[in-house]
Amino acid sequence: MKRTVFVEGGRTPFLRSQTDFTHYSAFDLGRLAVEGLITKSGLDPAWIDHVWFGNVIQDIHTTNIAREITLAAGLPPDTPATTISMACISSSMAATSAVQAIGCGDISGALVGGVEVMSDIPIRFRKRFRQKLLQSQKYRSAVDYLSFFRGLKPSDLLPEIPSITEFSTGETMGFSCDKMCAKYSIPRDEQDRFALRSHQLAANATQSGHLAAEIFPVCSSLSSQLIRSDNGIRGESSFEKLSSLKPAFAKPYGTVTAGNSSYLTDGASAALLMEETTARALDLRPKARFLAHTYVAQSPEEDLLIGPAKAIPIVLEQTGLSLEDIGVIELHEAFAGQVLTVLHALESEVFAQEVLGREKPIGRIPMEKINTLGGSLSIGHPFGATGVRLITTAANRLQRENARYALIAACAAGGQGHAMILERVD
Repeated sequence: MKRTVFVEGGRTPFLRSQTDFTHYSAFDLGRLAVEGLITKSGLDPAWIDHVWFGNVIQDIHTTNIAREITLAAGLPPDTPATTISMACISSSMAATSAVQAIGCGDISGALVGGVEVMSDIPIRFRKRFRQKLLQSQKYRSAVDYLSFFRGLKPSDLLPEIPSITEFSTGETMGFSCDKMCAKYSIPRDEQDRFALRSHQLAANATQSGHLAAEIFPVCSSLSSQLIRSDNGIRGESSFEKLSSLKPAFAKPYGTVTAGNSSYLTDGASAALLMEETTARALDLRPKARFLAHTYVAQSPEEDLLIGPAKAIPIVLEQTGLSLEDIGVIELHEAFAGQVLTVLHALESEVFAQEVLGREKPIGRIPMEKINTLGGSLSIGHPFGATGVRLITTAANRLQRENARYALIAACAAGGQGHAMILERVD
């Protein structure tokens, strides 16, 4: 297998939905991220053999958004492009699809990324009205059109707004997280403290310039203002403010609140992956090498977001590494309680024996290695873009902190999960 390296990556600012990216489509932000990456890397787009892009909430006009972005960003028109939808790990799958293709020798270079614009979600008419609209295409006379409303009720004309719930269970992800926190005894105060930590670290990373180094500035869709940073970070928050918030999902006794949950976000990410010898021949300086990755799934009815606790042991075994060998850890923060549940499970002897089939637990992950620039709770979580954002941050941290290995893991809707290990390239 040929070795795949991470050369460069970045993203647009991640903004709370219904703010400065309100009038942008996913296509717009994805194109801007790709253009920013090409400019930053300095690579001739002709060396990109395939584009993989993650996107969850798809626009009917750009169902293969990867292809539309490829064309609009100025890549050669003969560059194939694939859109991937795998909930919160969509761009993670985009990246590992490229790793596999490069590893097999099918291609030498790939552009991967993801995008989500929650400010512009598709809102449909209800099914009965949609069926009437389709039938109306066959109408030929005025009498036909007069029959249009026959059989329709006023309620059929109401819009059908998508909800973020599991199709199989009908539960929101937040409610499922509340169930996990209760099952694994994750108290409310620990969740609020973890959320506060995320915001404070992200605020510090913004001030130090570490996050800015990963961001491609983008003009606001509402004005000519150039947006250079994420707008959901609340470094001024306090434990007292977070602890005063009411439960958002399992009312009135739940522990998951708006303050310890990730928020609806607009943003896009992009990264350049290449076969290692090709990258060096082009005088590029890779930052990290892909060593291992895996995807897991289980029934979404129980422990919906526990996936990382199942995936992390697999990639450690694949590489022969232990948690002590890992210097950089980037975990997706869907909810503070979700991350804390995963950390608890990795330390639990019961979880190891009954769920993983292991005699001993994986071990404790030191908090000082986790998400030192903040995470999805503070930076934001555009569903399709988060995976590549995690990879980019991990690769940059490896270089800056002179660490050898990085561990990346994320949960996803549908009871799925993912983990990956990177190695620093000198």
